[in-house]
Amino acid sequence: MRIGVNVPNFGPGTDPGLLRQWASTVEGLGFDLLMVSDHVAITPDVAAQYPAPFYEPFTTLAWLAGVTDRIALGTTVLIVPYRHPLLVARMAANLNDLSGGRLVLGVGVGWARQEFEALGVAYERRGRLTDEHLAAIRAAWADESDYRSGGVPIWVGGGSDAALRRAVRLGEAWHPLRNTIPWLRETLPRLKAIADDHGRPVPAFAPRILLRLTASPVTGPDRRAGEGTIEQVAGDLDQLRLLGAETVVLDPFVGDPEETRRPEAAWQMLATVAAVRR
Repeated sequence: MRIGVNVPNFGPGTDPGLLRQWASTVEGLGFDLLMVSDHVAITPDVAAQYPAPFYEPFTTLAWLAGVTDRIALGTTVLIVPYRHPLLVARMAANLNDLSGGRLVLGVGVGWARQEFEALGVAYERRGRLTDEHLAAIRAAWADESDYRSGGVPIWVGGGSDAALRRAVRLGEAWHPLRNTIPWLRETLPRLKAIADDHGRPVPAFAPRILLRLTASPVTGPDRRAGEGTIEQVAGDLDQLRLLGAETVVLDPFVGDPEETRRPEAAWQMLATVAAVRR
C-alpha cells in the first residue's frame, strides 16, 4: 500500500521556499505521493478555512516536479467546474509529461458557494458540470498524438451516491476525504453495488485521512481515521489495507492556518509514521 501526503499550498506561512521544504521532507521520508488542494478565488467562505496566499495546484506541482525526483504528484482535489475541461486536459497532460508520468488527478465538485459565484459558475449545476467536464477531459486525452496524457489516473472524491457513481463511471479510484473507519467500511459495499449495477469494475480505493497524533488514545464513535496515538494510526492504516486501499493520503493540516507558520510539528508526525511504516 502506497502512502501519500497532502501538503498545505495555502496559508500565511506558505511561500515557494516552504513548499520546496515540504517536498524535500515528504520525499526524503520515503512517502510515495505528494498532493495539494485547489481554490481559485479566495472568497470569505474559502478564506475561513484556507486563507491566502493560495498557490494554484498545477503551477505548484510543476514547480515541485522540478525539485523532486521520484515522488508522484497530485491534486486532492481539483474542483472540476472551475476551469474549462480542455484547459484541465491540457494542463494535466502537460504536467504528467513534463514530470515523467508522475501525476494523479484527484477531482471533486466543490463546496464554496461564494467562490462559484465569483467565478461565474452555477453552484447548483456543479455535479452535472463535473460529469460533463470529466467526459470531455477523457475524450481529449484519447488524442495521444496531441495531449500525450500518458494515462493520468483520475481519483474521484466525495461520499454521496452521486460521487460513487461518478467514481465508477469516470474514475480509476474512489478518493473519500477525512472519514471514520466504520463509515468507510459501510460505504465500500455501496461502491461495489453501484459498479455491479453499471456493469463496470469497482474503482480502486484511495482514501485521504487526517493525521493528528496524540499522546493519549482518542476514543468514541466519531474518531476519524488517522487521529490518535501512533498505535491507533498504524492500526487504521492496517485496517485500510485490509479494506483494499491501494493508496492512503495523510493530511496533517488539522485546521488552524497558523500551522502553516510551524510546519515542523507536521513533519515530526510524518517522520513518526514513516518510522513505524519501515
